[in-house]
Amino acid sequence: MARTRSKQSNHSPVGWYVATYVHRFVVLDEDNEDMSRRYTTWKNTILVKAESPNEAYRKAIKVGKLGCKPYENMNGQKVRFVYEGLSSLVPIYEELADGSEIFWSSQVSQLRTIRKMVKSKGELEAFEREVDV
Repeated sequence: MARTRSKQSNHSPVGWYVATYVHRFVVLDEDNEDMSRRYTTWKNTILVKAESPNEAYRKAIKVGKLGCKPYENMNGQKVRFVYEGLSSLVPIYEELADGSEIFWSSQVSQLRTIRKMVKSKGELEAFEREVDV
């Protein structure tokens, strides 16, 4: 599909945006501000219905902050998800329907890099095994 849409505006003409927010999983009794520490992290991508980028931004943040309340895991530890912020907010330019393009990116790459981008069916996120937290 040719990429002919104008980037004059970041406003979605159909009122939909794709937002990605970042969550970090923490154990509450530990030092969770160590910048070199590794954390299990999720990038969650959602659809947001909004009349403007600012409204989409506010709504995406609100959704991202849901579910960040402390709870006790199966090991008896107090844990929670920490909302870190948005990593992406992109307008959708066409009506939602089967096969609609909702997100795209463009880059210049070597053929070997392009081939590494492609995953087999079993490597696709929809077919990955679930991770227990």
